[in-house]
Amino acid sequence: MKSLAFAAALAAAPFAAFAEAETYTLDPSHSQVVFNYEHLGFSTTYGMFSGFEGTIQFDQEDPAASSVEVSFPVKSMITGWEARTGHFMSGDFFDASDDEMVTFASTGIEVTGDTTANITGDLTLNGVTKSVVLDAQLNQAGDHPMEGKPWAGFSATTTLIRSDYNLGAFAPYVSDEVELFISIEAMKAD
Repeated sequence: MKSLAFAAALAAAPFAAFAEAETYTLDPSHSQVVFNYEHLGFSTTYGMFSGFEGTIQFDQEDPAASSVEVSFPVKSMITGWEARTGHFMSGDFFDASDDEMVTFASTGIEVTGDTTANITGDLTLNGVTKSVVLDAQLNQAGDHPMEGKPWAGFSATTTLIRSDYNLGAFAPYVSDEVELFISIEAMKAD
C-alpha cells in the first residue's frame, strides 16, 4: 500500500544529471491510496488512506539504486461510512491501536520504460510484512508553479490478498483481493 510509486517513477524521470541521490519528501495533502473490494457480488466498495510521511532517495546516475520509504496511520482510513470504518478497526480486521502504522520500504527498482518502473518493497500491514510489487508511472516532474521548487507526481497500482495480512474475514463472500490505486506528490527537500 503504500505508495511508493515514487522511487520507480523517479528512477525513470527525465531530470538533469545529479552527482548523488537527492531527497524528496511526500506531500501529505496530495498523496493517497484508494482501495476497493467486491462485496457479496453486489457492489464494489471503496476506501482511502491518507496522511503519508516518507522520503525518496533519487539517484539519477544509477536509478536502480534509488529508494523510497513511506508510512501512514491505519486509522487514517476513510470509508465514507462511520460504522464500516469502525468495523475495519475492530478485532474482525485490524484491531488497530492509535499509533499503528502501515509502512513500505523499497528493496529494488526495475525501470520498465521512459516513465514506468516496477518497485519491489516490503509492505508491513497489520503486523505482517510481505514483499509487494508496485506498477509505477511518472505523471509529471518539474518546478511547482506555486512552490517554486522541483516537484514530482506519480501513480501506481498493485493488488493485495487480505488473508496474507490476517485480514481475511468474510472471504470469499467479501473478496480476498483488494486493488490499490496510489497517487502521490513529492517535493525536493530543502
